Amino acid sequence: MFKTLKLLFNKKNKDIRKRVLFTLACLFVFIIGRTIPVPGTQGAVSNLSVWELLDAISGGALERFSIFSLGVMPYISASIITGILQMDIIPYFSELKEEGAVGRQKINQINRYLGLAIAFLQGFGMAFAFVNNGTTLDYLRIAIILTGGTAFLLWMGDQMTQKGVGNGISLLIMAGIISSIPNMFIETFQTFILNADTALFIGIIKYVIFVLVYIAIIVGIVYIEKSERRIPIQYANQTLSAYGARQNYIPFKLNSASVMPVIFASVVFTIPSFIAGLMDSEKPFAVFVSKYVNYTTPIGFAAYMIIIILFCFFYTFLQINPEELSKNLNKQGGYIPGVRPGTETKEYISTVIGRITLIGALSIALIAGIPIIFSSFINTGLPTSVSIGGTGMLIVIGVALETYSGLESSLLNRNYKGVR
Repeated sequence: MFKTLKLLFNKKNKDIRKRVLFTLACLFVFIIGRTIPVPGTQGAVSNLSVWELLDAISGGALERFSIFSLGVMPYISASIITGILQMDIIPYFSELKEEGAVGRQKINQINRYLGLAIAFLQGFGMAFAFVNNGTTLDYLRIAIILTGGTAFLLWMGDQMTQKGVGNGISLLIMAGIISSIPNMFIETFQTFILNADTALFIGIIKYVIFVLVYIAIIVGIVYIEKSERRIPIQYANQTLSAYGARQNYIPFKLNSASVMPVIFASVVFTIPSFIAGLMDSEKPFAVFVSKYVNYTTPIGFAAYMIIIILFCFFYTFLQINPEELSKNLNKQGGYIPGVRPGTETKEYISTVIGRITLIGALSIALIAGIPIIFSSFINTGLPTSVSIGGTGMLIVIGVALETYSGLESSLLNRNYKGVR
């Protein structure tokens, strides 16, 4: 890390420093924008209920009902939808998937238009849920403002990707979550020490345990994100005994699906909960949702965990197609030692991916379930705004590791070329 910082401040890497500063400037604009309330509203939202995940990802922007309340989540939802449609559900999307870079560009464009449509629908739903005694025109105006905020963030994310470092949209999500972490530790300190009903020593012990648990969760997430299973690959025109030859391999991450399964599961629970919130609480559908589609109940929590695990498998095999990987490997003259090309290679890769995905899925489900367990099933005395681990930490650590690796690779490659 220190070597990377030294290279970053090297006078030869002035352009990379500019990219870093540009990224920081965009993040500063985002932090300022999330404090600006939607014009014509009171700004603060007291009861978020089904929108808690969105508020956590936006860094509290929804709680303030700011112009960036929706963040880039509509775009993420659109990406999940189009990703599912590429699984031979709609031939058009399957064809785009096979077109390579051109197809990905078209899918990305579709994601943006679909994301803005979802943003408008979500914005209208939020206006209806949070603004009392408003007219249809008021709800329409608020929906347009919130959609405009999402459109601006998508544009700024593109600019960060092109002119900055890392993936702009991912960095915006990470910035929103990080901005709420200091306030969370302050509230925990006030709860355990300043406003505690117990002895000061007991409060200090509780706060230290809270910090240690948080550090342990961070270490665990980093371990999961960095873990990978390497399958050795041998090529027909290369032997390991050749001078200077090195072992080739295909790396499979333990958590290839990243945080997408948690977001998908939250969306699955949010939609029926939002619909039920518009009904009378005694209606059969509302009663069913409160009992079984609510992760604060034991049955709902179990269903939430199962959906996360199942979607981990689905999304992983959506990204990594063993059959295509086997065909590409065969075309390049490569093979897995001890495994015959073709069907056996496909089955071997499927087995490996299935095993590591099971471990990764259980780990992700556990991390996503920790804050729910502490807030709903264990009385810690902490305010609802304080969460231990969870989706936010998965996103922050994943994006931070990816951005740092990209920056480090760029600096080291440039330094290597310069030395050579």
